[in-house]
Amino acid sequence: MKKNWGPALIHLFFWGFTIVSLVPFILVFMVSISNEDSILQNGYSLFPSQISFAAYQFLFNDFSEIAKAYSVTIISTVIGTIVSLLITALFAYPLSRADLPFRRTLSFYIFFTMLFGGGMVPWYMTYVNMFDMKNTIFAMIIPNLLLSAFNVLLMRSFFATSIPESVVESATIDGASELKIFYKIVVPLSLPIMATIGLFNMLAYWNDWYNCMLFIDKPELYNIQYLMTKTLTNIQYLLMKSNSSAQVGELLAKMPRETVRMALAIIGIAPLLFAYPFFQKYYISGITSGAVKG
Repeated sequence: MKKNWGPALIHLFFWGFTIVSLVPFILVFMVSISNEDSILQNGYSLFPSQISFAAYQFLFNDFSEIAKAYSVTIISTVIGTIVSLLITALFAYPLSRADLPFRRTLSFYIFFTMLFGGGMVPWYMTYVNMFDMKNTIFAMIIPNLLLSAFNVLLMRSFFATSIPESVVESATIDGASELKIFYKIVVPLSLPIMATIGLFNMLAYWNDWYNCMLFIDKPELYNIQYLMTKTLTNIQYLLMKSNSSAQVGELLAKMPRETVRMALAIIGIAPLLFAYPFFQKYYISGITSGAVKG
């Protein structure tokens, strides 16, 4: 009996691809726990010659600052992801209904925002002068509530192709309101696309440092990404000043630099690595249902 090696080769290929994809993450972690002198002498390596946690000790020297930044990031990410997902769903579902008046006009308006924007200056003045969000945590939540028109169109395609019209009509005949149909029928049947868009929103909020840079001046309101960006900027500034100041040069000689950069990357990305396995099943299903069928 002839064996079919096709599936085995495909699995082997993807296992190899997965291992290769993990190499950069492993390299970053290994460099972050390496001795600074060995990195400067021998370069990056997957197998560090000397183990050192000096980079993490340097970053966690003032743990309260990182803890505050993490708390701000977690609060803005959780609230922003939930609210933005709700707004996206409430916007996409009516657009998926064929009986919605001006459906094509509203869809074109959504698509138009993917091509053109109002500009940064009026955008900034609107949030600062009209909504008075300077130095508030809302400045890291509200500007990104409707993160992308692409998310709306992707969710609309899922609703239009994956929610049977007969189910909605049956619920309407039974006397269910539109809001009840949405929460009792549409949302439970749309968990794949909800998890997919939720993952997109979570990544956007977690990695956002730009809004913090624009709207936040108080260090206690810095999020983790902006705190890491500011730390790297300070290190680069010290490097430029090291040639003109002996005191700064002596300080840099005692401070880990390359390993700190990698440690910052690990601190910023580690929580997301734990979140991906929970979203993987729904993420794949949501992407294929919303994009291929649409």
